[in-house]
Amino acid sequence: MARPKSDIQHRIVVAARESFVSEGVDGASLRTIAKGAGTNVGMIYYYFKTKDDLFLAVVEDAYGALIADLETAMGKGETTADKLRQAFVRIGHMSDLELTTMRLVVREALGSTARLERLIPRFMTGHVGLLLRTIGEGIGAGALRDDMPPPVLMMTAFAMGLAPQVVRRVAGDRLPIGGIGVEPLADLSVRLWMEGAGSRKKP
Repeated sequence: MARPKSDIQHRIVVAARESFVSEGVDGASLRTIAKGAGTNVGMIYYYFKTKDDLFLAVVEDAYGALIADLETAMGKGETTADKLRQAFVRIGHMSDLELTTMRLVVREALGSTARLERLIPRFMTGHVGLLLRTIGEGIGAGALRDDMPPPVLMMTAFAMGLAPQVVRRVAGDRLPIGGIGVEPLADLSVRLWMEGAGSRKKP
């Protein structure tokens, strides 16, 4: 049975991800991607004007779903601490696809200023914007300190909450942190952050 035409774009994205991971965006061949997708180079250009456009589509394929999950998970929290914990736990349960995409983003963003500049606006409407909004709500509710710029608080939340979960997910049992479960690590990170960087300034 012939494949429906409607899945061509997705097949191109899947094939491109495999090539980008193994060869890098610059080194990947459009002919190889087209072959992997069961189509031709012309169809790639029909959907994506440039290879960088295709790269962004590969990122969005995993990132868009991750952000939707984060919004849903954080929406279940009643307090700032609850929302952050939900975010940390979700990151700790990253899928193999999400982890592969994250590695690809880091490699390509560090190697290309142009790609980084195109990724930043998406991140601002994604995880960065989501965390900034949560922190802003926490400040407004009096749960967080108001003497520090929200972006600074956000960066400390990344460092104390998201980064440990990523390290745990990547390293597994190869590092001591790997022996701590996702949920206990999230609880510890939230407590340390709420009592430290995010704590209200004492009168």
